[in-house]
Amino acid sequence: MTTPPSSSARQAQGALGARLREIRKDAGFSGRALAAATDQHFTRVSKLEHGVQSPSDQDIRDWCQACGAEEQIPDLIATARVVQSAYLEFRRQARAGMKRVLGAHTNPLYERTSLFRIYEHNVIPGLFQTAAYCSAMLSFWIDFLETPDDLDAAVAARMERQRVIYQAGKRFVVVLEEQALRTWFGTAEVQAGQLGRLLEAMSIPTVSLGIIPMMTERAAVASAGFWIFDESLVALETPTASIEVTRPQEIELYARMFEHLNATAVHGGAARSLIIKALSELS
Repeated sequence: MTTPPSSSARQAQGALGARLREIRKDAGFSGRALAAATDQHFTRVSKLEHGVQSPSDQDIRDWCQACGAEEQIPDLIATARVVQSAYLEFRRQARAGMKRVLGAHTNPLYERTSLFRIYEHNVIPGLFQTAAYCSAMLSFWIDFLETPDDLDAAVAARMERQRVIYQAGKRFVVVLEEQALRTWFGTAEVQAGQLGRLLEAMSIPTVSLGIIPMMTERAAVASAGFWIFDESLVALETPTASIEVTRPQEIELYARMFEHLNATAVHGGAARSLIIKALSELS
């Protein structure tokens, strides 16, 4: 395997190699001794430790078993898979149109997820967007990323995913910054429709919505929006890429951050009042 092209992926692969080197040294093996124990050439051990090559799942199992570090196998395998495939460039995906720019937000992932924990700081989450709001937002990205104009198909695909909200066995815990209520995509009419949709979503039994008021004392501030899918994946989006986190230790950190944010948010009537206030200021 070759080193992934992005600098983020190269750094992550280097960090993974450093962890493998620490495991080898802690076990008292030289590079040549570990190569012999795992039935591979000693130069491959060096390449793995220096991030020149990516380890396979079997490489990691053999390495840890030889070093008596079997407990680290699941976390290392998850890390290796992130290095290999988690950093997805939007512009590369978008060559076939915005309908293909999904990142982690695929129907199979939505179908197998039971608990969705969603934090957004300046946008209404896609599962609760109106078609008009979604269209206004995607219009910008189509222009910005210079993708083929498949706006209608892209919006339809995202509206189709919203059916998951009404499926049995699903729960949605959503935390928004109040700023998300006041960030416009489109006209005042579009924004009003979106806030109305948010009020409707609050009545869905499986949906818990919290809003963090502006100018409130708080213990935690998140630097980006993120979605947690059960305990298996965290997805973040930057202006140019989708980042997927699968390392158990990192997922736990995001879960802890989410709990801090949810504890700061207001819920129920207080959250509804913030939405109604934002609506009233549109008129």
